[in-house]
Formats: sequence, structure tokens, C-alpha cells
Amino acid sequence: MKSKICLAVCLVTVIGAFVLSIAPFAKSCENIRRDVLRLHIVADSDSQTDQGLKLLVRDEVLKKGGEIFDGTVTAAEAERIITPKTDELKAAAESILRQNGCNNSVEITVGEEYFATRCYENFTMPAGVYTAVRVNIGSAEGQNWWCVMFPPLCLPAASADADAFFTEDEMQVVSSSPEYEPRFKIVEIYESLKNRIMER
Repeated sequence: MKSKICLAVCLVTVIGAFVLSIAPFAKSCENIRRDVLRLHIVADSDSQTDQGLKLLVRDEVLKKGGEIFDGTVTAAEAERIITPKTDELKAAAESILRQNGCNNSVEITVGEEYFATRCYENFTMPAGVYTAVRVNIGSAEGQNWWCVMFPPLCLPAASADADAFFTEDEMQVVSSSPEYEPRFKIVEIYESLKNRIMER
């Protein structure tokens, strides 16, 4: 009987410690999602041609929107600043497609979008719903290209240091690898379930 009680106490202690460790991690993930603005470009298909066109559209959108995508537009400001420019960006993207023999249309929107945990070179973005500029090419059924626009961590010519934008706790999250940090998976499972419920 005593052994069962001891086992139960140990189990509760372990679970309690785990919950206490995941809570601040999850809070840091929440803060990151709130502040980060992402750019998401989705190809028409996974064909080599369409994947190549996706990169051309990416380059043209970033070039045409140079003043917008300069790493200063925050997630909170994105819709107000970028939405009036979407027709101009759409025209530029479709023009580059036409120049390369493609008649697909392009749709550009600013809104909330769910992302799984994603790694990019030396930083990680936790799973969850982010504000994103989404560029859909044609049927948008192909592999995507994504980037963090604010803070400007992977834009062309960006030289921002992540620690200039994130708190120390947030830096511990973005600089961790999902391969060695199991809490990423727990956050992803929770955020995925929450997103599915919200979509119903």
C-alpha cells in the first residue's frame, strides 16, 4: 500500500514539475506568435516549373514591396499598411508570371494563419497562429516558401539580430531545436487541436 502511495506521489510530482516547466515555455511561444509577421508564398503545384516560378514571384514581391518589406512593419501594423498595397503587389507578381509564360492568377491577403513548428537555419518558430502575408499562386497546392518579415530574420539583406527583438525567454525558444526540445511538440499538439476547434 505504501509503495502505491509513494508511486502516486512521485507521479503527481513529476507531472506537476512538467506542467510548471511547460507553462513559461508556452507563454514565450505565445508572445513570439503575437509579435512575429510572416510571409508565406504557396506555389501552384510541386512541379519543378511551378516551384521555380514561386521563387521568381517571391523575388518580385520582395523587390516591388521593398519599402513595405523592410523589416519595420510589425504584425500589429501589417493589415493596415500592407492591405492597400496588395493590388500593386499582385500586379507585379502576375507580370513576372506572364513574362515566364504562365497565366496563373495571384492572390495576396493579410490575415491569421496556422503554422506548424518550422526551422529556418539557426532559429525556430513555434507552432500556432501568426499574422501572415499570404501569396497564393494559381491553385496554391504546391510546396511553400516562408520567411519572417518582422523581426527581419530572413529577408534579403537583413542583418537583424534576433536578440534585439526578443526577450531572453523568447530567445531561448527561437534558438532551440525541436530535435532536442520536446516542449515544441507539446505546444504544436495543443495549438493544432485549438486551431481545428476554432475552424469548426
